[in-house]
Amino acid sequence: MSDYYNAFETSPVPPPGPDAVPPEPFRGIYGMPAFATIPTNDLAASVDFWTRGLGFFELFGIPGRLVHLRRWAFQDVLLVSEESVPEQAPAMSLSFACVLSQVDPLVEACRALRPDCVDGPRETAWHTRDVTVITPENARIVLTAAKPFDPDSQEARNLAAVGIVHPDAGRGDNGEHA
Repeated sequence: MSDYYNAFETSPVPPPGPDAVPPEPFRGIYGMPAFATIPTNDLAASVDFWTRGLGFFELFGIPGRLVHLRRWAFQDVLLVSEESVPEQAPAMSLSFACVLSQVDPLVEACRALRPDCVDGPRETAWHTRDVTVITPENARIVLTAAKPFDPDSQEARNLAAVGIVHPDAGRGDNGEHA
C-alpha cells in the first residue's frame, strides 16, 4: 500500500493527546476479529477484578461457565471456568489500549484490589506509558497509552530512523508501514 491510511478512522482508540477521551463502552454484538480466552478457577473473583480493576464490563455470561467482558470495541476477553490456572504469569502478555488520563486511576483500582499486582507505569521506547498487571488468573495484561506525538522530538527522529515517518513530515506516506 503506498497511500497513507489514517487508521484512526476505523480504530476505537482516539488520537493521542493531553485531552484524549476514551470511547464509550461498546455494548453491541459484532464478529470479534480477535479475543482472549482466559481460564479461571474463581469466575466471580475474576469478573470482580476485571470490572472494578481493569475497567471492563460484563457483556454477557453463561452462569458458572463463561463471562464475556469488554472495555472498548474490539477489546474482548472471555473468562472461562476451569479447575486450575497456571501457577505463575507467562512471559507473554496481552495489551489493551487506554488513554493517558486512565493510567493512574487504573493503577489505583488494581492496587486497591490486589496490592502487588501492578508494575509501572513506565515509559516505553515506542512512546507509550505502560502498566503491567498480573490478574487473579495469572494473566499478564498491559494497559498501554500513547503519548502525544511531537514531530520535532527525539522520539520522532528515532521512528524516522527505522522508516516510520509522520504523515505531516513531508513524505506523506509510510511506504511499507502504511
